[in-house]
Amino acid sequence: MMMNTWLDDYFKLYTSAAFQPSIYAPLIEFRDLALETRERGKKLIFAGNGASASIASHGRVDFSKQGKVRALDFNEANLITALSNDYGYADVFARAAEMFADDGDVLVLISVSGTSPNCVKAAEYAKSRGLTVVTFTGKSFDNPLKALGDINFWIDSSAYNVVECVHMIWMCTVVDMVVGKAEYSVT
Repeated sequence: MMMNTWLDDYFKLYTSAAFQPSIYAPLIEFRDLALETRERGKKLIFAGNGASASIASHGRVDFSKQGKVRALDFNEANLITALSNDYGYADVFARAAEMFADDGDVLVLISVSGTSPNCVKAAEYAKSRGLTVVTFTGKSFDNPLKALGDINFWIDSSAYNVVECVHMIWMCTVVDMVVGKAEYSVT
C-alpha cells in the first residue's frame, strides 16, 4: 500500500506540471512560430545535453517528418567532439549555431537546470543574431537560459526525470498541434 501512495504522489508531479492551463499560451506560441518558420522556409535548430539531447533529436525528427518544418540538431558526435576540442564544450552549441543558423531560424534549447553553459552561450549568440530562442527548462524560475528565451517552457521541479518527460510531452504536443491532430499516419 505504501508504494501505491508513493506512485500517487509521484504522478501528481507530472499532472501538476504538464497539464495546467498556464502552459497553453506557450504551446500555442510555439505552434504558431513553427508554422511561420515552415512558411518562410526557415528551420528549427535543437540542442541539449544528455537526455535533453535525446529530446532535441526527437523534436527535430518529428517536426521535420510529421510537421514538415525543416529542422536539425547538434547531436552529431563528430560535430560535438570537433567543436569541443577546438573551442571548448561551453562554446559547442554557439559555434554550431554560427555555422548552421540562417537569419530567421529558431534555436530550441533544452536544459533541466537552465544553467548549462553551452546552452546559455548558444542563446546569447542567437540573441546577438536576432534569432528567436525557445527554451525548455526546470529548477529555478529565474535560470539564465529562460531569461534569454522568447518562448519559455519551464517546470517548477528539480526531479530530472519528471522535468525531462514533461519537456517531451510538451514538445510532442506542439508537433501534434502543427499537424492538427493527435492521431495520424506517420508513413
